Amino acid sequence: MMMFHSKPRTFFSPISSFIFSIIIFLLFIPISFSHEEQSLTYLWPLPSNFTSGTYSLSVDPSLTHSVIGNGSVAYSEVLDSAFERYRRIIFKHAGFGFGKGFGRKLRGSFSVVPYDITTLNIVLHSDNEELQLGVDESYTLVVSKGNESSVGGEATIEANTAYGALRGLETFSQLCSFDYTTKTVQIHKTPWSIQDKPRFAYRGLMLDTSRHYLPISVIKQVIESMSYAKLNVLHWHIIDEESFPLEIPTYPNLWKGSYTKWERYTVEDAYEIVNFAQMRGINVMAEIDVPGHAESWGAGYPDLWPSPSCKEPLDVSKTFTFDVISGILSDMRKIFPFELFHLGGDEVHTDCWSNTTHVKEWLQKQNMTTKDAYEYFVLKAQDIALSKNWTPVNWEETFNTFPSKLHPETVVHNWLVSGVCAKAVAKGFRCIFSNQGFWYLDHLDVPWDEVYTTEPLEGIHKDSEQKLILGGEVCMWGETADASDVQQTIWPRAAAAAERLWSPRDSTTAKNLNVTVLPRLQHFRCMLNRRGVPAAPVTNFYARRAPDGAGSCYDQ
Repeated sequence: MMMFHSKPRTFFSPISSFIFSIIIFLLFIPISFSHEEQSLTYLWPLPSNFTSGTYSLSVDPSLTHSVIGNGSVAYSEVLDSAFERYRRIIFKHAGFGFGKGFGRKLRGSFSVVPYDITTLNIVLHSDNEELQLGVDESYTLVVSKGNESSVGGEATIEANTAYGALRGLETFSQLCSFDYTTKTVQIHKTPWSIQDKPRFAYRGLMLDTSRHYLPISVIKQVIESMSYAKLNVLHWHIIDEESFPLEIPTYPNLWKGSYTKWERYTVEDAYEIVNFAQMRGINVMAEIDVPGHAESWGAGYPDLWPSPSCKEPLDVSKTFTFDVISGILSDMRKIFPFELFHLGGDEVHTDCWSNTTHVKEWLQKQNMTTKDAYEYFVLKAQDIALSKNWTPVNWEETFNTFPSKLHPETVVHNWLVSGVCAKAVAKGFRCIFSNQGFWYLDHLDVPWDEVYTTEPLEGIHKDSEQKLILGGEVCMWGETADASDVQQTIWPRAAAAAERLWSPRDSTTAKNLNVTVLPRLQHFRCMLNRRGVPAAPVTNFYARRAPDGAGSCYDQ
């Protein structure tokens, strides 16, 4: 119900006076939290193994870091850049913006006790910063009070790769909290000992920039927020039937299929996105969806349409069609180093092939049905991708239609119904889980708890088959989301899937989610808000609905 406060409220009725008295009474009742809430660990996603204590340590706003590799000082561009980003986050309220001198003045003015933690030690066991599927993201994080011979405390992240250390930095930042009374950053419940690693290698978010163009700055914001939840693959659904916004130098007229000349991505833009993501430990998997969902291609090259009146799927009968696909993939291979490339293959309606004279004649000459032609097209596109050293990913319709013909390296991407991944891995294929009933973020009526409890390994019991599940991905289709609302549609429900994909299964199988998980997710949502991410309230049934009234960020 809308409330309009257009008149000053200076008089109280007897009833309102009574209510006011009750409110005053309630305000002075000490707020108590359940034992379960007090004992919760407010880290998201929950680490694999951890112990904590009962002490608090202060963190110096002039915190420095050291990177040690192979016993000597090492340099890591990834970690140096990340440390500065996290310093700005951790010390946002502690005078960081005023520079170190301001922090020193504060200490002098208020006689602050020397800080416990002044250096974050990072120990790396490899200087290889190549980022690919399955890169080691494990880390250990120890925060403890110094021993008898040292003053203050110690904080150390140890990892086999820079990307494991990145995940440790995120956890360290979540341990740090600003104390508004002392105006210091504190780490509570020390000593901490955390041993952590992801449950799945692939933890993705799909972003659709075809149905609505998203500016580079917004894509970067999404990537930055993904790193907070330890997601590690941005599936960039760049192109679809509505628009072709990406520059392809080999076939420069393709981006005539963009909505306007201002809603485009240059090659340099795409490079920028990939590099920005890589610095945050996130791979970018590009997608061109063929042969369906490709009407926009013909805006620049009409010969790709079966006919001017019947514009998709792409014309299977012409060599030119596959020349264009090869040219696109050659140009994109120079931009996207990730080993996986998504070739789509979903929702292929072949009426244009059977209703267009020259295509129909070609089918008869090849002794093909339209179903055969669909298989022919998908396999030919796979061969092109494989020739460019890419592993093809296809939506599940390709597996459902001709599983025995797919290249054995194919990664099947489930989206339609449950049970597809179980069938795919039983035949030896790898699979990515994105069941639309739960992990499609544009389905606004799916509440957070259904996202959280959805299990990618459901129905898969053999260890050998479970290992073929690469992980999962939440999908942000763009028909009803653009730069104005995409972030609050993604978050916080994407975080629910992120913990499912990172944390051990026994840690995410709670009987009472409202006690063990909901307070933690609300805390994470509020942390996202503090970091500038417009994550929507957790418990609102429709993801983008505004709060019902006044209240704390933690209870909306």
